[in-house]
Amino acid sequence: MDLIEKLYKLKKERNAVILAHYYQDNSIQDVADFLGDSLALAQKAKQTNADVILFCGVHFMAETAKILNPAKIVLMPDLNAGCSLADSAPADKFEKWVKSYPGNYVISYINCSTHVKAMSDIICTSSNAEKIVNSVPINQNICFAPDKHLGAHIIKKTGRKMVLWDGTCQVHIIFSELEVINLMNKHPEALLIAHPECPENILQYADFIGSTTSLLNYTISSDANEFIVATEPGIIHQMEKKATNKKFYPIPNLDGCSCNECPHMKLNTLEKMIAALENMKPEILIPEDLRLKALIPLERMLELS
Repeated sequence: MDLIEKLYKLKKERNAVILAHYYQDNSIQDVADFLGDSLALAQKAKQTNADVILFCGVHFMAETAKILNPAKIVLMPDLNAGCSLADSAPADKFEKWVKSYPGNYVISYINCSTHVKAMSDIICTSSNAEKIVNSVPINQNICFAPDKHLGAHIIKKTGRKMVLWDGTCQVHIIFSELEVINLMNKHPEALLIAHPECPENILQYADFIGSTTSLLNYTISSDANEFIVATEPGIIHQMEKKATNKKFYPIPNLDGCSCNECPHMKLNTLEKMIAALENMKPEILIPEDLRLKALIPLERMLELS
């Protein structure tokens, strides 16, 4: 409680807002002013009147907040909170890849660096990827990056042909198909819900596929009382709070451990949040010319969302 009181005191002094992703530690979720997935966090970052944004997520999310709010101070509790999916698309290799498909419309999943965003025509999230792809003229060729499993899922849903970057999320690709089958047999009444970053061998069993927020909302509205959850288990904290009396089962990873948390997300702590507000760093800084290039595809996405 002393930590939380100190955090709130600093937040008030700095006129700060705390934005946090669903995959953060439970203690951070509980102190956040706004909790959401990538799309909701981007929208909220653009709307805030705070002077300081304390972003509890991973690096690309804080960068997105800074792209949308150049005049605000954007802080991260731990700059080492990166993203395996964003790291799978280095800017230099991505540039060569895009140039090898001249004329293609480039759609990049928000889980990418500012440099990759700047080379894209539009950004998408798992919440709006289908809508974004369908907004592109049918005769236009598309490059989709960096998550190949989300891209494959959208191809299946839309029937569009897209060239996919070979990128994945380290959390979503390690769910064990064998453990999925075991859980389905053990809990026959449970529905399996999955994030589209999961590979097809997991998605094929899903009763519902959607973004993190969509998965949460589905558990609230569904008549089912049990759910097998194929995404980062941090979201289960909110599911248990908002869908009370329902049961949720995380899927073990390939090693048999139900501990497949995002190691980057979990680098942020209450202590680091306090230190960030005390020292006003680590701060996210982006060169203005790069920020303006990345802003264009982000604004296009937000207009369609």
